[in-house]
Amino acid sequence: MTERTIAVDYLARVEGEGALKVRLDGARVDAVELRIFEPPRFFEAFLRGRSYAEAPDVTARICGICPVAYQMSSCHAMERAIGLCVDNGVRALRRLLYCGEWIESHTLHIYLLHAPDFLGVPDAVHLAREQPEAVRRGLALKQVGNRLMTLLGGREIHPVNVRIGGFYRCPSRSELAAVRPEIVRAIDLAEETVRFAASLPFPPGEEDYEFVSLRHPEEYPMNEGEVVSSAGMRWPVDDFESAFEEVQVPHSNALHSVRRGGGSYLVGPLARYALNRDRLTPRARRLADEVGLEPVVRNPARAIVVRAIEVLLACEEALRLIDAYREPPAPFVAPPPGWRGGVGAAITEAPRGMLYHRYRVGPSGLIEEAKIVAPTSQNQKRIEDDVRHLVERSLALDDAHLTAACERAIRHHDPCISCATHFLRLDVERR
Repeated sequence: MTERTIAVDYLARVEGEGALKVRLDGARVDAVELRIFEPPRFFEAFLRGRSYAEAPDVTARICGICPVAYQMSSCHAMERAIGLCVDNGVRALRRLLYCGEWIESHTLHIYLLHAPDFLGVPDAVHLAREQPEAVRRGLALKQVGNRLMTLLGGREIHPVNVRIGGFYRCPSRSELAAVRPEIVRAIDLAEETVRFAASLPFPPGEEDYEFVSLRHPEEYPMNEGEVVSSAGMRWPVDDFESAFEEVQVPHSNALHSVRRGGGSYLVGPLARYALNRDRLTPRARRLADEVGLEPVVRNPARAIVVRAIEVLLACEEALRLIDAYREPPAPFVAPPPGWRGGVGAAITEAPRGMLYHRYRVGPSGLIEEAKIVAPTSQNQKRIEDDVRHLVERSLALDDAHLTAACERAIRHHDPCISCATHFLRLDVERR
């Protein structure tokens, strides 16, 4: 018996710290373990004992790429615990802020993290040398997303203008009107991004995913909706923990979220698109048809095209919201008099998928319990399944090529291990 181990110390172009171990016994895949060894960060624990009002600012620090997602989920959950309803103007501003995050996060992944895999270059620096126009387009789009986050959130990273009940300050119509030309230009850049992504050479391979996402009666989901599954199931947000459970696996510091009773599922762009394609804007739907994007995409490599479609949708939504904006009568709604605590849960759609928050707040307004289920926790088991299937199809590859293929398979899902991987160490044991 010959055993071989391959170690790749640095996988760039994903967030966080982790490792992958693949164990082969002849022609059989014995084990696939996505090892997340980034130290536990204990956000749920140190939220306990803090004021309910601190939740948006504390949870925003979980991720520097998608802080808005954490703020929105925490705000919605706390407001449900309080029994507080926000003004429609505040609701529109929250969706606009989320558009900014989708634009900047998806664009970062498309151009700087994922595209190099398809174009045979090691990183975005080399891509900039070979296709400078593409990288300039990506940076220009990302700047628009950052601009929206700064205008509404106070700054690009870990926004400080979001609070329970709304915002500390709402922008004026003239402030939003000033960014309108940038949004108009961004729509054209987003269309070019869809065509760029669709032109990439995709490896074959489809997966039998159970897609899970929010679905809203009227909108492509961001802040609100019920949970739906491609298996035909529907759950109110409050039933999330009765349908899904987190389990500890010995090889990871991140919990796996699975269907109760076992079974992986997929959240994120592929799931949102499959379950909400009819909620796309007409322009986004036409372009999806034009580039040959099927109604349900099961090749994980083609997620880059779906992300590009969502960038276009977010740009169009931003323009619509800016044009329709009327400044709210007040920037926030205060808790009702006599409020004495409660329990609230909420899910919003982070760029990488559903983000669940639940809080129990005591009579004094202090958080007694917090539960946060991040998108990558929900996708971690599904990523392992994808890698297993890839290895089963690719046993003839030598270790170096198999390692590279496994790294690409993980990057298809844009994992965020910090909320997922600044580097990956891959060990392959062959017997």
